Amino acid sequence: MTGRTHLVTGAASGIGQELADRLAERGDRVVRLTRDVVDLADATAVVRWATDFAEDLERLDSLVHSAGTVDLGPVAEIGVETWQRQIAVNLTAPALLTAPLLPALRAAGGTVVFVNSSAGLVANADWSAYAASKFGLRALADSLRAEEASTGVRVTTVFPSRTATPMQEKVHAQEGRTYDASRWLRPETVVDSVLHVLDLPVEATIPELVIRPR
Repeated sequence: MTGRTHLVTGAASGIGQELADRLAERGDRVVRLTRDVVDLADATAVVRWATDFAEDLERLDSLVHSAGTVDLGPVAEIGVETWQRQIAVNLTAPALLTAPLLPALRAAGGTVVFVNSSAGLVANADWSAYAASKFGLRALADSLRAEEASTGVRVTTVFPSRTATPMQEKVHAQEGRTYDASRWLRPETVVDSVLHVLDLPVEATIPELVIRPR
């Protein structure tokens, strides 16, 4: 399982950072895509970066979309910029990043993992923009899975419930709640599941995986 190449977005913190570290520790090559490299809200920059990265890339064993942004608010009050940024980062950027990398993923029989959210399954009050982006991300994964079924590229959506990450701490602040990391899934737990998906034998695939605290 060593010697493989992975691209992980959102690798500066939370689930993305934990996954990138674990992959690197076992000897795989990891490309960490963070906001210091490219602003995922800037579609033009995303396309440019992905196209340049793909130019000399022969194979890519996995592409893990872990980056995300969240800003809560009721539909009656949430502004257009807040809507647009969440859609851009959480939905548009994964699509734009994936497209140029598909030839390398096909060559490797690679796996695309979309780290979604329980908000991609059920939308609660004040979560409209974020949930809309995550519902859309599920649709993107479903379409990509159908399109790539004959190429050997596997596509998995992971739906973790609330996870103890900096993003979750931000959410609690927006909700006006006290943050207690011990109440939520650990990033390590989610990463264990992602690694299981990435290491599946070639004859198997996991289309969707829901992870909830006990």
